[in-house]
Amino acid sequence: MTQRGDSTRAAHAGLPARADGEPFLPGPTFAGPYHLAGPADASRFNYGRYDNPTWARLEEALGELEGAQSVVFASGMAAVSAVVIPALHTGDVLVAPSDAYPGIRAIARDVLEPNGVEVRLVPTADHAVRAALAGATLVWVESPSNPGLDVLDLRALAAEAHAAGAILAVDNTLAGPLRQRPLELGADFSVMSASKHLAGHSDLIMGTVAVADAERAAALRAWRIATGAIPGPFEAWLAHRSLATLALRLERQEANARAVAERLGARDDVSGVRWPGVGSVVCFDVGSQARADAFLDACELVAQATSFGGLHSNAERRARWGSDAVGEGFIRFNAGIEDAPDLLADLERALAVSRP
Repeated sequence: MTQRGDSTRAAHAGLPARADGEPFLPGPTFAGPYHLAGPADASRFNYGRYDNPTWARLEEALGELEGAQSVVFASGMAAVSAVVIPALHTGDVLVAPSDAYPGIRAIARDVLEPNGVEVRLVPTADHAVRAALAGATLVWVESPSNPGLDVLDLRALAAEAHAAGAILAVDNTLAGPLRQRPLELGADFSVMSASKHLAGHSDLIMGTVAVADAERAAALRAWRIATGAIPGPFEAWLAHRSLATLALRLERQEANARAVAERLGARDDVSGVRWPGVGSVVCFDVGSQARADAFLDACELVAQATSFGGLHSNAERRARWGSDAVGEGFIRFNAGIEDAPDLLADLERALAVSRP
């Protein structure tokens, strides 16, 4: 088969066979029950909690981008839960990041530990994860991490986790399938918040899990049915529609992120500038809560919001949540698709206005 580029794959992923008079991408299917006069297994579509044609098309599309089987969920946290909770029981051991997305720590604290699961929280660093592997059941990592943007050697960690008898799940939200495919590096699960780069328009909440084998995919779908963690058909359709521009959006966002990182790195009033070379997120520190708040208030193009991956630039003082070990002046910035000169001018003006 001809190897096609990212934009080609993203634009055509999951589209049905061409038929005269039919749209490129059919609209969402809104249904609770479906007609089912015959046996219960006469159609995969029989009741809305079990399956939906709109999810099926989106899962096919994501599977093409992941090179695997994909299962979609109502949210990123629903996707995280579907991987972690069924896999861990009393006496099992979870290794998870102490410095990445706090949702996994909340599940560990509120659900797993009360049910007898040992939780080992470690920094996002190869040596720290490696040191915690003995006796581990499930290793959860995030690379690049959020918000610190640390990067792991996933291929080496996958091999070491498996040698220790553990399975490896990777939160791939920041990089995404066009930049990194954890399953090809040896991971067992690749999890993403589709609310971020995949959908890219800041208008929906959704999560995805990719796996390499049918048995794991079936188990994830069974969990989704049992827990009701299903996405809405309209949200699934929006996400599929948005995939067509994923490569284009990423190209512009990464160019803007690079430009922002380079410009901020040259300033003497900004420290800790980091960009991992993929994705739209840049982090930096402006020194204090007061300056961070003044800087964000002074931005005209940059919205204050707690997500990333959308086509509008946004940022926040991350310490306001109290969930991450970052400085009071630490900014998590998402580069949108604005023209780079306009975005840089906005940031520099806001930094000048807010400078003590």
